[in-house]
Amino acid sequence: MSTIVRARVAHTPRNPFATDGALEVFEDGGLAFADGRILGCGRFGDVQAGHPEAEILDARDTILLPGFVDCHVHYPQIGVIGSMGLELLEWLRSRCLPEEARLADSGYAASAAERFVRGLAANGTTTALVFGSHFPAAQEALFAAAAASGLRVASGLVVADRRLLPSLHVSAAEAFEASVGLIERWHGRGLIRYAVTPRFSVSCSDEMLDACGELLRSADGLLLTTHLNETVREVEVVASLFPGARDYLDTYERDGLVGERSVFAHDVHVSDHELGRLAAADAAVAHCPSSNAFLGSGLFPLRRHVDAGIRVGLGTDVGAGTGLSLLKEGLAAHDVQMLLGGEGVRLSPAHVLWLATAGGALALGLADEVGDLSVGKSADFVLVRPPAQSTLAAVLECSESAEQALGAVFTLAREESIAEARVAGNVVWPGRVG
Repeated sequence: MSTIVRARVAHTPRNPFATDGALEVFEDGGLAFADGRILGCGRFGDVQAGHPEAEILDARDTILLPGFVDCHVHYPQIGVIGSMGLELLEWLRSRCLPEEARLADSGYAASAAERFVRGLAANGTTTALVFGSHFPAAQEALFAAAAASGLRVASGLVVADRRLLPSLHVSAAEAFEASVGLIERWHGRGLIRYAVTPRFSVSCSDEMLDACGELLRSADGLLLTTHLNETVREVEVVASLFPGARDYLDTYERDGLVGERSVFAHDVHVSDHELGRLAAADAAVAHCPSSNAFLGSGLFPLRRHVDAGIRVGLGTDVGAGTGLSLLKEGLAAHDVQMLLGGEGVRLSPAHVLWLATAGGALALGLADEVGDLSVGKSADFVLVRPPAQSTLAAVLECSESAEQALGAVFTLAREESIAEARVAGNVVWPGRVG
């Protein structure tokens, strides 16, 4: 039997960076779905006429949006959110890595995985590319929690063999063997995909990056995710460790890690030459504006990426970020571009919604499956309800247009405003992980 959710509906079935009129809004809208797939989206009366037998769920006090897509988020790092006053490498050494080392305890790892997955769903994130753990048992825990939750998750064992804590180091051979086992058990199982995950070139030798390249070629549909050009100091360290490399990107290119299934986090301090090669390889970038600001890493050059034709989505990053909300991340992206002035992109609510949904889906190679509410796509969506007597509720009452209302949602709505989230029509929040 089909279902129609009646709500104010908004999505971006077209790319606002490429065309006008990308935002589609239905003030009294309906979304029809059955068997996990969208059957219709439009004016409620029209959708109901097309599906007269459907069960009606009246959610007119909510705004229905596509499920949010997080392109870069670290699962072990919830506990270190809010570690102020540190730059990246210092923050890693003193706050982040000791917390990640705690996941060697399988009980702690299982608790962290449940907490993390619950947090994604509670914030309306239905799809995520997750930077995993250095420990195979902890990575198993994440995959198990993600599978039980019903979320759409790609992740993988994080590998490194130098310049971290000794407990986080493994040999290239050990990393390869453990990753193969995880790929065999989890890649393609339900909504789970595997992502080959070298931490970054600072912590990976040539041998480790070579093993990652071999892994990436070992099975169809694997993703590659890592960090790139996050801070000036990091770029300098990479140059010292790889004296024969042209630049940071080259440390990944020579092992075949840059391609259409590659997603690089941050890319704040990117050269024009690197941008051209990223575009030619059809690689994607995860923009993490809150994290970039929190660690003082820099202001992301979105205009240069868009002009180069590079796919860009949003990432919360988490430990160095300010939480799991992509609504908050959309606001941060807007603010960063305003600070850049003429060098930035003046983002409208349509641009921000695209980055948090369809743009992220495109970056993760899922544009045919999720990201907007087009007929035939998976019924992944979120219902945003302003808390009673909240500032958001007051602003929405005063909003004179759909764009104003959407801007208010990204500016003011957070976890407490997520009334429900669904993946393939199934409730994931509040529900089994709630």
